[in-house]
Amino acid sequence: MKFKVLLFFMGLLLSVNAPIKGSVPYNSNKPDSAYIFSYASENNSGKNGLHFAWSLDNINWNPIGPEHSFIKSDYGSWGYQKRMLEPFLLQDENGFWHCLFSPNEKDGVLAHASSNDLVVWGRQTYIDIVPDGDCRKITVVYDENKNLYKINFISKGKLYSVETKDFKIFSEAIEIQGGVRRNQVIISGKEELGTTIKVPWSVIDGLVKGQQLAAYKTMQNSETCESFAMKYPELKDLNAKVIVYPENTKKISDLLIGIFFEDISYAADGGLYAELVQNRGFEYTVADKKGRDQSWNSKKSWKFTGNESDFIIETASPIHPNNPHYAVLNIRNQGEALINEGFSGIPLVKGDKYDFSIFTKYIDGGKGRLITRLTDKEGKNYGQTEIRNIGKEWKKYEAVITATETIADAQLEIVAQTVGQVAVDMVSLFPQKTFKNRKNGLRRDLAEVIADLNPRFVRFPGGCVTHGDGLDNIYRWKNTVGPLEERIPQRNIWNYNQSFGLGFYEYFLFCEDIGAEPIPVLAAGVPCQNSSTGGAGQQGGIPMCEMDEYIQEILDLIEYANGDKNTKWGKVRAQAGHPAPFNLKYLGIGNEDLITDVFEERFEMIYNAVKEKYPDIIVVGTAGPFSEGADYEKGWDIARKLRVPIIDEHYYQPPGWFVNNQDFYDKYDRNGSRVYLGEYAAHLPTGIIMWKRPLRRLCSLHRLNVTEI
Repeated sequence: MKFKVLLFFMGLLLSVNAPIKGSVPYNSNKPDSAYIFSYASENNSGKNGLHFAWSLDNINWNPIGPEHSFIKSDYGSWGYQKRMLEPFLLQDENGFWHCLFSPNEKDGVLAHASSNDLVVWGRQTYIDIVPDGDCRKITVVYDENKNLYKINFISKGKLYSVETKDFKIFSEAIEIQGGVRRNQVIISGKEELGTTIKVPWSVIDGLVKGQQLAAYKTMQNSETCESFAMKYPELKDLNAKVIVYPENTKKISDLLIGIFFEDISYAADGGLYAELVQNRGFEYTVADKKGRDQSWNSKKSWKFTGNESDFIIETASPIHPNNPHYAVLNIRNQGEALINEGFSGIPLVKGDKYDFSIFTKYIDGGKGRLITRLTDKEGKNYGQTEIRNIGKEWKKYEAVITATETIADAQLEIVAQTVGQVAVDMVSLFPQKTFKNRKNGLRRDLAEVIADLNPRFVRFPGGCVTHGDGLDNIYRWKNTVGPLEERIPQRNIWNYNQSFGLGFYEYFLFCEDIGAEPIPVLAAGVPCQNSSTGGAGQQGGIPMCEMDEYIQEILDLIEYANGDKNTKWGKVRAQAGHPAPFNLKYLGIGNEDLITDVFEERFEMIYNAVKEKYPDIIVVGTAGPFSEGADYEKGWDIARKLRVPIIDEHYYQPPGWFVNNQDFYDKYDRNGSRVYLGEYAAHLPTGIIMWKRPLRRLCSLHRLNVTEI
């Protein structure tokens, strides 16, 4: 069987490097040197990264693996970004290779990465060279007299030049006269634009072997349960007798299995958070969807039975500046109603009680009156309450509605009984039967499912939600605590609105209720690597002049969780109803970040500040988004340098990867940083996620301290 597998592998290697007509086969009479051509094809919208071809005569070219990517761009957001255009390759006087490329046609960004061998590449950097232009057709020339590199490029049809000695610090771009010229060759019948360099044959040999190894790994990882059965047809059921020797057991951590919660796919509002009214504060905006859905606005999920022109959104004199929008209804006839559809309907259970609350005032003065009722689409009443003596100043009114029948898709009607102008805001309907019967609590059914998993820890509030879409969208924990009307809602990276009714206080309380260690995760001073705002994705960080303030915000969170009730932030926690500390032990800094210079500098500042003031807090660092590569290697380098106690690893791989990497952690240093496997999943090669179940939107299983073996 091993012989058959070996033959298959050899056949694969021969096929991926089969020469084109007129070229020289790779294995015949290896010369001392040859040419390499570096380029990026236009296939897959330019997302396939850096390719190589080799030639003996600079005429006939052999691609090294069809569309094999030696490095891909990390620039920008998912989908329409992650592109590499017109790469330029050069080797410096120390033997290092440098690849410079354009990440798209519109940003004036120069992208750079370096490598020792052209196979393994280091982290990428993106430099804003021309803020108001683009950066195309890059060429580089070394100036021996000045010992620096001159980089020329085209921006909006004009030729510019910058200088650098280290590809980190660049001079200001200046306009120059002339043009640029790039090599053009024919590869597999198609004309490609790139860079031609004569190199020792050993360089080409390394590239070919690197591609072959990658192809072999891809073959292994593409295996599925079906292919395993075909590969090992001789396997049979095994009956075994297992003898257990308790005296030889080894102690392992009692914190191995936990859950990860992220506000994605409406996992909070409309999900775990029990609020039944959607857009209760009228704070949805078109910007939440980046302008792609004009119906996603302050009136989303609401409708008015009177004239549409009599339903307006105001911002003058709100109940709190943090929630500036509210509705004003011009009631012309008694019985006109404002209706909320909930999250695809409001589910009711016969006999259950529901807490209703509303901030309202009658602008015209006098004593207004409202009836709130739960109905179906035909108007059948399933329970109601009445609010009397509504004055001319904002005031919160509360009542209880008992459901008379069970229905899956009721709606909430606020029916005016007084003619005039009435303002409403923060309209809320909560089942009294929340998890542990908490006010402003969680859906009992979903929370009980999570609790039944007996998780030993809970990671929150995300993933990518944590470090957000650009600097202005970083998740700020202080916006999520305090009275609900004072919390600051915002869009999240998944392009919808977060009310933050489920905030850090509620997360801590949930952890306490289920006996799990809280692991809050805060941004490491940089936004998500997939940001679509702010230009260069994650490469921008919180300005250094603002880092002290940001670090204090992180330290304040620890005080909020653990401080005495008489401390500044401990008092805020106590006022929310929890005078005792939450006993926070772990704090995550960063989430699958690109390990750039910008990240490293800020992470180290945060880490050192936390360890200085709170040495007992166990910081969980990050090794980037993958199980190998530049970010993974550099993340671990930083962990070793700073002695970070725990490192958060993430990987989303096909089933074959998990089967072929059962010994993945065997090589890890048992005396080094421990591993927290914060996100992982198996997906089929087609991209179908195998774990896609309703609950997966809320949580997934993870592993902590895997080095305790």
